[in-house]
This record gives sequence, C-alpha cells and structure tokens, in this order.
Amino acid sequence: MTRSDLEGQWFALPRDEMPDLAKVRGWPVHLDHCCQRILLDNAVGAKWNEEIPAPAYRNAEDAVLEKAIALGRSAIASTKDLAELNHNSLAWRGVAKAA
Repeated sequence: MTRSDLEGQWFALPRDEMPDLAKVRGWPVHLDHCCQRILLDNAVGAKWNEEIPAPAYRNAEDAVLEKAIALGRSAIASTKDLAELNHNSLAWRGVAKAA
C-alpha cells in the first residue's frame, strides 16, 4: 500500500464512515477531528501530538496510521468500543469524564 493510499483510508474513516455510524450507534463523538483524536491517541498510547508533530497524517509513521485505521475499522465492526477508546484518549489528556 502506498502512503497516498494509507492517507486516503485515514481520511475516509473519520470524515465519511464514522460520523454517520456515530449517530446510529450513539457514539460519544461524531465530529471527524474527535474521531481522529481517539484513533491516534489509542494508536500511540498517549496524547498523539506529544508523540507526533502536526499534521499527524503527514508525520505519523505508516505503522501508526495503520494501527489507527485498524482501530477505526474495529469500532465500525463493533469489535472495539469507541466509548472505551474515547475514555482512554481523555485520560491521556487529563480530562476527567464522569461515570
């Protein structure tokens, strides 16, 4: 897969695929940049912009984008819980989330 293909998949997930599903599934977020945050944070295991210079799509290693895409695909397939991934992301950012 070329870098261009990888970036195309990366943008298609949060811009086209995930927002429509968010409404149907009651996900905690529906905006593309929120989905990107969640997927990237979970791909690196930290606040992504502490690990990758912005813009992430250009500066992340292929393996990071591939992992973020896989997480997005897993959320779409309901094998990963986007709410849990969001909780992880917020914790890495020091944002308290009420239970």
